[in-house]
Amino acid sequence: MFSIFPELIRDFGAHSLLGKAQERSLLDLRAHDLREHTDDPHRTVDDSPFGGGAGMVLKPEPIFAAVEAASPPRPLLLLSPAGRRFDQAFAEELAAGPGFSLLCGRYEGVDERVREHLCDGEVSLGDFVLNGGEVAALAVIEAVARLVPGVMGNAASGLDESFSSGLLEYPQYTRPAEFRGWAVPEVLRSGDHGRVARWRRAQAVARTLRDRPDVIAAAGGLGQDDRALLEAHGFDEHGFDEHGR
Repeated sequence: MFSIFPELIRDFGAHSLLGKAQERSLLDLRAHDLREHTDDPHRTVDDSPFGGGAGMVLKPEPIFAAVEAASPPRPLLLLSPAGRRFDQAFAEELAAGPGFSLLCGRYEGVDERVREHLCDGEVSLGDFVLNGGEVAALAVIEAVARLVPGVMGNAASGLDESFSSGLLEYPQYTRPAEFRGWAVPEVLRSGDHGRVARWRRAQAVARTLRDRPDVIAAAGGLGQDDRALLEAHGFDEHGFDEHGR
């Protein structure tokens, strides 16, 4: 990753699953400081834009120099609001490859020549603007890293999570079986794995219909099996039960 704040990346990557994965050589997370490739006493990485306007723009020289010195794995992706929307499918693509690199923008962005002649693409977390690309880059790293074999303690954990199956995740419960009068659904305590699987699928479909109907629409709508599953578990066509939940 290329940034003017490499310590943010290094500190984040030293903890939790990322830290453990690096200790076990499952991940190789490197942060390169753009300021190390400047040639003035003030380590200047930005300048005012040609044509005028508010803010500053990251200069091309330190970025090109940093990338060329590191010879990082490709693709090199620029964190940018104009980029391809990052989602689980994108994370899976990156996890399946040999590696990738991220360039964190700052201020009003980067010199256009960086975008056109150095980067291989752009990635965005969504339609909003951050002060810099570091926070977005860390989200990308976390989402991709957990898909690398061996990083997560239980390899099956990632398969049941939101969007991995094209749906939001079903509700999860743990002990105690009853808390403040709220009981864990009986089906989850039944020991009947087939029944549990059907309940979880119905819950996931219903939750996605209620909270993210756009995901269902993008997939071409519900199939007959899922419609029948919803009806069997007391949900209507919009994912609500008899209590409107």
